[in-house]
Amino acid sequence: MPSGHARRRRWPAPRSRFLPAVASVAVLALSGCRPQEATAAPSGSPTPTPITPTGTEGVFRGSIVLGRPTDRSVVANVWSVDQAGTVSLLVGTAPGQYTRRTAPVALAADTPVELLLGDLTPATRYYYRLQFDGAAGSGPSAERSFRTAPVAGGTFRFGLQGDSHPERLRSQFDSVLYVRTLTAAAADSLDFYVMLGDDFSVDILDPATITAAQVRQRYTLQRPYLGIIGAMSPVFLVNGNHEQAARYLLDGTPNNPAVWAQTARNTLYAQPAPDAFYSGNPEQVSHIGLLRNFYAFTWGDALFVMIDPYWGSPVCVDNPFFGGDKRSDLWTVTHGDAQYQWLKRTLEQSSAKYKFVFAHHVMGTGRGGVEVARLYEWGGRSPNGTTDFAARRPTWPVPIHQLFVQNKVSAFFQGHDHIWVRQELDGVVYQAVSEPADPNYSLFNADAYTTGVKFPNSGYTRVTVSPTGAKVEYVRMYKTTDETPGRTSGTVAYSYMIP
Repeated sequence: MPSGHARRRRWPAPRSRFLPAVASVAVLALSGCRPQEATAAPSGSPTPTPITPTGTEGVFRGSIVLGRPTDRSVVANVWSVDQAGTVSLLVGTAPGQYTRRTAPVALAADTPVELLLGDLTPATRYYYRLQFDGAAGSGPSAERSFRTAPVAGGTFRFGLQGDSHPERLRSQFDSVLYVRTLTAAAADSLDFYVMLGDDFSVDILDPATITAAQVRQRYTLQRPYLGIIGAMSPVFLVNGNHEQAARYLLDGTPNNPAVWAQTARNTLYAQPAPDAFYSGNPEQVSHIGLLRNFYAFTWGDALFVMIDPYWGSPVCVDNPFFGGDKRSDLWTVTHGDAQYQWLKRTLEQSSAKYKFVFAHHVMGTGRGGVEVARLYEWGGRSPNGTTDFAARRPTWPVPIHQLFVQNKVSAFFQGHDHIWVRQELDGVVYQAVSEPADPNYSLFNADAYTTGVKFPNSGYTRVTVSPTGAKVEYVRMYKTTDETPGRTSGTVAYSYMIP
């Protein structure tokens, strides 16, 4: 594992070393000069030639979702269901003033292409347009912006959502409300946006007739929505139980739901692989390549660690895709030795002021936060109260929660339970986040949380990290028809500080 979590790296991420095995990827050739730092230009410095978009704005009907941001680069995943042509990016450090243009790259219909924009300046906001040129017309997208990683001591914001479940129409998902939530989050100019799983539910498909195309459609369904937030804020994905991207489904062939799901995810969304900025899972899986399922990086004063129980466990963690009961003995499921040892090293080697860990849920299944954080490999105990950790995980020095305590983890963020709850255990915040688009504003699974501050759906969570602390806010969202005085979208329902 790279040891960059203990100090800020200052070199660009490699441009093409770790590319998705199934994605079309183009490394951009930039014209113009590198943006100036936030200091006066030296006397005699050349002035970059302005670059002007051509054609009619709005011709491109596809979506842009940013990913894999670093202090010196970002990747734009560009996709259109039915358009073909060429795409390039016009980029600058001031609104409407573009001094760099990437080389045009071929875009085929329904085939995503990844555009790596490198040689950027840390802690800088960039403005860009996508220039599309096709047989039926040409034109730029609307202007968007993104920010490279801040230096230590800088202030930044990130956002989170849990369990969008677009397949659960009317019961837990309303498309108009989802658009409203993502639009509000985009207006916050977040440095990035974390999705905590169950956003691409594959297990609604019939196991007897499931196809790769059906699985891929679960991922393309989200593109118009995630283009709202993702064109401004790079998107990080966390694996959920309903995605069925899980090791237990592998059968040695390319024709199974786990391969199809992980391939679709890594093709349509630019996720991290180990390099100079990110550490993560180095395992190559047949018919997939790098899983990109657990990873870590430092952003300003914070370490971010995404973990995944579903690819770590050789047996089903939660809901079996082909039917059957869930497991009652959760000692039989595991995050796996490799992921545990990586997590341990990552936390121990980081000197970041804040350490944030993200997963779909404690152990990847069950209900509750601190109530289940004491159990199995996470907490060391069996449900009957006996401490069986040493016998059940003889090669692990301590349970996962104890790793958090020893290494001063600030907060653990999870989804899965469809409720917003703040709890604390041994100095570690356990934060469950809400669904973003539940039109019924339900308070699911409240009984599973015996302590803590609880709020119903819907909305997103906003975290601001600054020199004075990390502020966590629950931003409530409502359909327009459901708003009343004191019940308005964008209102912060609850906030607290992590010193």
